[in-house]
Amino acid sequence: MQRYNVPVLVCLAGLALCLASQYGWLDLYVQTTIMFLFINVIMSTSLNLINGNMGEFACGHAGFMCVGAYVSSIVSVALFAKSSYFGEPLLDPSWAVVGMPLSLLAGGAVAAVTGLLVAFPSFRTRGDYLAIVTLAANYIIMSVFVNLDTVGGPRGFMGMKKVVSAMNDVLDIPWMMLWTFAFTVFTVFILRRFLWSSLGKGVMAVHQDEIAAEIMSVNTNRIKLVAFMLSSGLAGIAGGLLAHIMGYVNPSAFGILKSTEAMVMVYLGGMGSLTGAVLSAVLMTGLGEVLRPLGILKWVVIPLLLVLLMQFRPAGIMGNRELADVFPRLRRFYKFK
Repeated sequence: MQRYNVPVLVCLAGLALCLASQYGWLDLYVQTTIMFLFINVIMSTSLNLINGNMGEFACGHAGFMCVGAYVSSIVSVALFAKSSYFGEPLLDPSWAVVGMPLSLLAGGAVAAVTGLLVAFPSFRTRGDYLAIVTLAANYIIMSVFVNLDTVGGPRGFMGMKKVVSAMNDVLDIPWMMLWTFAFTVFTVFILRRFLWSSLGKGVMAVHQDEIAAEIMSVNTNRIKLVAFMLSSGLAGIAGGLLAHIMGYVNPSAFGILKSTEAMVMVYLGGMGSLTGAVLSAVLMTGLGEVLRPLGILKWVVIPLLLVLLMQFRPAGIMGNRELADVFPRLRRFYKFK
């Protein structure tokens, strides 16, 4: 029964969250904040795979979110919503319930392919050089969508609210809360399984010493390709969820500031700690909302807190440890490996 403890608790938590949203126990502001929190968890944990577990320094993660946001939005609007971009929907809007997760996965798949293109330069670059490559990729992706007038260009793309409304017409439940929760659980599960696999061990080996890993017959190029594609694909899903929650997507929303936000979460939680990435996403989202009354001053307080953390705990909150390493007794309640 040990292996079923966590799945049961996760299902109960998701059910409680959806019921609280459905019956108004959580107002729209709190619901939106929780959904943004889930998106931040996907964003931070996916980047943690590259910057934390593999020890690279990628700083263009928002570019992959941008790809996922646009691709999933274009697919869902073209299939299930009447719009000025594509005219009448290709399918009956009632199919949006089934098509919505598929459109998010499509956005993640295209983002993963984009990550594959970025992974090739990483074979010969590390550290600052990789940071420049990924930063350049971020700006290239933004420039592509800014100059695509067929999907709104610099004005942005919209119509995703109609897709959400189509799902509500079929069954009136908080669909976006459900999808964000489900894909967050999916992300953490996939990353955890990946890190405990033979490929995940290869990622750790690349982090420790890439040359030594190659001598020990680890295919480091393959490891980098898989890790970059997985990280980018999950970021694309996060971008798609964000676009459908907002009902609007603009390339400027996925600039260097968004990539920096993801990196801050990774380094705050602890390099290579999946638990730390989740915890830092929760803390950063909550801190941003608590300090919202300060207006622009919150962007003075938050960096100051980060500076103090880096001074007194440079390894981050969790370091490279997981929750079960800090609280060993938790191993009794779930299957750790």
